[in-house]
Amino acid sequence: MSIPEKPGRTILLVCTGNLCRSPMAAALLRRLLSEDESRRNWRVFSAGLWAADGESASMGAIAAMAERGIDITDHVSRRLTRPMVEEADLILGMTGAHVEAMRAAFPEARERIHLLAEMAGERHDVADPYGLSPATYRATATELERLIRKGYERIVALAENSGR
Repeated sequence: MSIPEKPGRTILLVCTGNLCRSPMAAALLRRLLSEDESRRNWRVFSAGLWAADGESASMGAIAAMAERGIDITDHVSRRLTRPMVEEADLILGMTGAHVEAMRAAFPEARERIHLLAEMAGERHDVADPYGLSPATYRATATELERLIRKGYERIVALAENSGR
């Protein structure tokens, strides 16, 4: 008799429009999780606090991820909803304002909502590259990757210990 596989966790990354930062962060975290044998069944999604549903990722985000060998051309933006919040074991915002807005809108999920930079032991916002230069998108992608790699163990621990 085989031991049933432990159900995977769900991590939600949130920014403003779900066009740049959160899709890039989700793709980067998905790649790290895919390299982690015990966490390959985890799910990573992204959403935007003020997103319009159905938009593609920005061209700058697509290009910055392509340079890292990650294809996000099939990304479709989604506005953050209560069911998404209820499903997530961990929710990571790109800015302090995102975290505050989510905690105000979803007080029952307060303990599961954190600033991405805090995962790496830092306290700062990840700036929005929307509409800026390719170099700015690259710098944002580099920052996101650094925070996710540095904060990976904390991300995993918080998701696993969410009490859900």
